[in-house]
Amino acid sequence: MEMRRPIIAGNWKMNKTVQEALDLVEKLKGMVSDASAEVVVCPPFTALYPVSQALKGSNIGLGAQGVFWKKSGAYTGQISPVMLADLGCKYVIIGHSEARGRFGVPEEGMTEGLLRVFGDNDESVNRKALAALEVGITPIICCGETLDERRAGWADEIVTVQVRRALEGMTADVVAGLVIAYEPVWAIGTGEVCEAGEADRICGIIRNVVRELHGDSTAERIRIQYGGSVKPDNAAELLSKPNIDGALVGGASLKAEDFAAIVAAA
Repeated sequence: MEMRRPIIAGNWKMNKTVQEALDLVEKLKGMVSDASAEVVVCPPFTALYPVSQALKGSNIGLGAQGVFWKKSGAYTGQISPVMLADLGCKYVIIGHSEARGRFGVPEEGMTEGLLRVFGDNDESVNRKALAALEVGITPIICCGETLDERRAGWADEIVTVQVRRALEGMTADVVAGLVIAYEPVWAIGTGEVCEAGEADRICGIIRNVVRELHGDSTAERIRIQYGGSVKPDNAAELLSKPNIDGALVGGASLKAEDFAAIVAAA
């Protein structure tokens, strides 16, 4: 069985001006140049082009934090997969809990109405993933349960349904090349981390969903990340687990030293 190459992706979220983004990648390039893991950074849209230029000749891949499912048209404020491909994006994060309006700790004043601004759901995640694949961009598809869902005993079911719906209309070969990120919503930005054994168990459930849909070979090839308060001090334990093939890193990806330490742990 071929070994799955770990993939460490930094999700910068709504952080970094263009200059700050360039400073960060310049620092990072030297720190991860001999990494055995695949390294990806996902800056905000405003920094994608300058960062893509700065990454030329390096071993760091470029990812975006979201995409729309149409190639062009009257969709004010949206970004098409063609535009991302044009910038050199190899990856795009799709269905992150924040994009679905599912926050670990909802901000004060975040009403139901305001949460609808973050409108992703299982159907839009599937459409966006298919649209990205059409232009050669690999989706990093996110799934995960909230604290209430976990307490109610629904974690396994929520993740299973999200993954099944995300993969609709995809062939086994396509699915084998995807990245799925398990991110327990309650562990994102909260400092809480899912215990490594439990994270591995859920990543195993995701792999079994893929196995049911597309067989053993596909399940053994697809890479499954863990995301949710990954830091240098917990990365090695998480990444040593058999079903965890990398990390989708939030806050710790904003500091070159922290992110490089996580890459080294892989």
